[in-house]
Amino acid sequence: MFKNLARTATDTLKRGLDQQVRLAVTGLSQAGKTAFITSLTDQLLHGSPRHLPFFPVQAEGRFLGAREMPQPHPLVPRFRYRDNLATLQAEPPRWAPSTHGISELRLHLKYKPDSGLRSFLGEPVTLVLDIVDYPGEWLLDLAMLEQSYGQWSAQQQQLLSQKPRADLAASWCQDARAYCEQGEQDEFKTEQLAERYAALLQDFRESLGLYFLQPGRFLLPGELKGAPVLGFFPWQGEAGSDSALYRQLEKVFEQYKSEVVKRFYRDHFASMDRQVVLIDTLAALNHSRAAFLDLQLALTEVLKSFQYGQSGLLSRLFSPRIDKVLFAATQADRLTPDQRPALSSLLSELINPALEPIRFAGIEVGVETLAAICATQAGSGQLDGETLPCLRGRLADNRQVTLFPGDIPASLPQSDFWESQGFAFPSFAPPLGLTSPLPHLRMDKALAFVLGDKLK
Repeated sequence: MFKNLARTATDTLKRGLDQQVRLAVTGLSQAGKTAFITSLTDQLLHGSPRHLPFFPVQAEGRFLGAREMPQPHPLVPRFRYRDNLATLQAEPPRWAPSTHGISELRLHLKYKPDSGLRSFLGEPVTLVLDIVDYPGEWLLDLAMLEQSYGQWSAQQQQLLSQKPRADLAASWCQDARAYCEQGEQDEFKTEQLAERYAALLQDFRESLGLYFLQPGRFLLPGELKGAPVLGFFPWQGEAGSDSALYRQLEKVFEQYKSEVVKRFYRDHFASMDRQVVLIDTLAALNHSRAAFLDLQLALTEVLKSFQYGQSGLLSRLFSPRIDKVLFAATQADRLTPDQRPALSSLLSELINPALEPIRFAGIEVGVETLAAICATQAGSGQLDGETLPCLRGRLADNRQVTLFPGDIPASLPQSDFWESQGFAFPSFAPPLGLTSPLPHLRMDKALAFVLGDKLK
């Protein structure tokens, strides 16, 4: 107990002295959070000025090194950096598994300051960096905190009645509406419909490529699998707040918010200082306009729930706020270099609706395209007698291929674009023979934005 109190006091003091940063790596499912954190850790542990030319503390020769430290929270698992690296370096190499629960990693970053009193004293300084990883599915539930059961149900009803969800949802909606109109509670039927609703959300993701799917724990329940707190679904049909069934579903919905979502928010997000929002723009673009717009909706709803505001000394001690946000389009190595500016422009348009509350709070926002771990090599090749930019890489079936991925739009295209699009962005396997530091694209720029001002 006393050790935990001492640890908390030390962390609070370092936060007040600006010697600690808690970094939230945020993103929806398959956005590349595990690869990003693995690469970020590897760059800090093994990077060099040559490998990280746009990370000032490295480029200026002031970075003295990084070290993994014991996990600060005894009930939270350590992020498996070493296991992930071993998977990437196996024969054949594989991508590390996706996130299935909360994990954290603490690093000590030692450097020579170049400004302020600490620079005058000439002593090295240590910055404590805590990185938090968590399933992107759970992030979606933050938007539910501001909604009543009735409001949430109305929102979901509207989505379920519209394309592209309507066709897949028709059977479930019909059965749920009949049960809701009956109004009498039946524990078995409620559980059955909740399970079917969870399966429907999985179908939306896998068949339609959608992102705004709530509740997120229905997609990845973790330790809550089979728990009564997951025994609800959005009300269907006319308002029925007087029925026993409505009151029961409303009760479980509020329990879910209080015991699952609020606890998750309080324990892991209320104290964040910096945020990286990873977005697999190419996957949504590959799929359909509906998937692209659904990704935009999900990002807008999620980001409403974060605490933004400037972090002065008192606020850092008693009410920390996120003061910098980096939006990053991942897997940019699936594009030839000439197409990456268009990806940056497309990302800016995609996130624009989410930026209003962030800009209003005066938060510094960055936009970047990156590849946490490069899996391709850019070159040129002949196609129909014309020399075009191309990519070379290894596919999941171990074939080495040369591809001409095509052009992407620099802004949100019209509906007919998807009917005549001429691009293909396949997923590549990790390259053979990976060593530390891992090959990357613009991870040094990401580090500079997130940590550069803390390492001066």
